Amino acid sequence: MAKVGDAIQAANANWSFGGQTREQFEQHIHKSVPFYAEGHQLVEALSDFFLVEGSVCYDLGCSTGSLMVSLAERHANRQIQFIGIDCEADMAQQAQAQGQTFANIEIRHQNLIDVELEPADLIVAYYTMQFVNPKHRQAIFNQIYEALNWGGGLILFEKVRAPDARFQDMTTTLYTDFKLQQGYSGDEIVAKTRSLKGVLEPFSTAGNLGLLERAGFVDIMTVMKYVCFEGFLAIK
Repeated sequence: MAKVGDAIQAANANWSFGGQTREQFEQHIHKSVPFYAEGHQLVEALSDFFLVEGSVCYDLGCSTGSLMVSLAERHANRQIQFIGIDCEADMAQQAQAQGQTFANIEIRHQNLIDVELEPADLIVAYYTMQFVNPKHRQAIFNQIYEALNWGGGLILFEKVRAPDARFQDMTTTLYTDFKLQQGYSGDEIVAKTRSLKGVLEPFSTAGNLGLLERAGFVDIMTVMKYVCFEGFLAIK
């Protein structure tokens, strides 16, 4: 086990969102992902265009449930069902505790490949699909498309690989500089990178668009982009 920052430890090729990670997750993720909070705010603003009385909204990979709670607060004047799904029991438990004051928030401890989605107007996958084994991603995107009501939206945020080696070198260096500026040591950055081997498998922008298009999406646009982090909006 090695220190990866914020009192979190992880072994080589064995990063986990379970155990002690949940206790430091919010602090760690806000320092690790540029504009993480601003991305949440954008999701909340975009939700206004899709959620109406009687809507169902999913957060796939809901982690601590903070985004679910923010969405529920924003739409408190409507009867909307918010369903958060996370494959980590510890995270699901944390999300359940955070959303316990909202009767319209349901947290499910499930693996995305095993989930059967009901019809929904909005589905959010906020830095989630990059942790799903690539062999399962297309099937999940297919199910997302089928579950969305006509005119419903998918908000997808992902870390993305660059289109070629030169750009990848640039983005890797810029991201390393960002983490150094957040106060992480070189050893912590290297340990985090090593822990994510085989766990975090980002696709390029083109790769993500291919997944969306094969699922059936035609109307797709980028709504946020910063170096190797990108947010997409896809409408059925």
